[in-house]
Amino acid sequence: MGQMGFFDIANRYAGLDAKNDPLVKIDAVVRWEDFRSRLEAAWRKPAEERKSNAGCKPWDAVVMFKAIVLCALYNLSDDQVEYQIRDRFSFVRFLGLGLEDKVPDAKTVWMYREQLVQAGVIEALFEDFDGYLEKQGYLAMGGQIIDASIVAVPKQRNNRDENEKIKEGETPKGWDDNPAKRSQKDTDARWTKKHGKSHYGYKNHVNIDRRHKLVRRYQVTDAAVHDSQAVEGILDPNNTASGVWADSAYRSAEIEAKLTEKGLKSQIHRKGHRNKPLTEREKRGNKTRSKVRARVEHVFGAQSNDMGGTLVRSIGLARATARMGLKNLAYNMRRLVQLERLAMAGSP
Repeated sequence: MGQMGFFDIANRYAGLDAKNDPLVKIDAVVRWEDFRSRLEAAWRKPAEERKSNAGCKPWDAVVMFKAIVLCALYNLSDDQVEYQIRDRFSFVRFLGLGLEDKVPDAKTVWMYREQLVQAGVIEALFEDFDGYLEKQGYLAMGGQIIDASIVAVPKQRNNRDENEKIKEGETPKGWDDNPAKRSQKDTDARWTKKHGKSHYGYKNHVNIDRRHKLVRRYQVTDAAVHDSQAVEGILDPNNTASGVWADSAYRSAEIEAKLTEKGLKSQIHRKGHRNKPLTEREKRGNKTRSKVRARVEHVFGAQSNDMGGTLVRSIGLARATARMGLKNLAYNMRRLVQLERLAMAGSP
């Protein structure tokens, strides 16, 4: 087979366009250069701190950020994203690379993401994009909907004594003497039960606005943290309406008081109690609230189904928080494409 020429490549890209390549649409609505200054501040030492200018030229900040976003968009591991960049025309074009250009390897992708984690800037990148959404007219409107989803991690094969030590915040016996073993143990993740099934990992607590279905705030905790414990950290004071929707797990006198104190109106589902079931009126009220609250399930559904799931292939709360922050950011990028399409079509 002969070498591909310019027109062969152009035809391939034209074929991708005909199939509505989603990455082209994301690339068209996201102003990647807006992220550059924050990325370079996290990734590159100031000139006066560098020992020398020798060595390989660093990868472009925006190219590497796009590679990390690809991991979040499709839930790819670092090895998988390296392979897919080498294999897919759409990924190469999204990164702005030519077929003859070098491709960032898995170790480089990991290193760049790890530097973002250490610099603690992923939440700031999320907020930067939220600010851009507002400038485009997508304000947090119509009230806010809060919920949490479980983020799975690979299960740890610890014995009962080791698990007890971890829960107490201590290091199990022998782990400090075996650094290789210690580095592979996630002591931040926890077990929880949902619908009678056990899950191990973390939780992604999110706040979306009712009008645009964009993630406005998020918080990542271990899976054992009750959903209601994260409410105060994810309430959005910038939403233009006062309503707050959530399922019955969030219903308590304490939360109702907090919402009232902040001038917010509770639309949280009511729940029945032993010897005091819900009245028919309360059931109808819950049904009405569910029609609004269901919008947050669309977000989790998109992340689980359209974006390859939320399995976190990293160790520790800090890295899990970074991964889910990037996942929420990537979701908002996809959602912006949808909102722009709806705006052009004249849909509400």
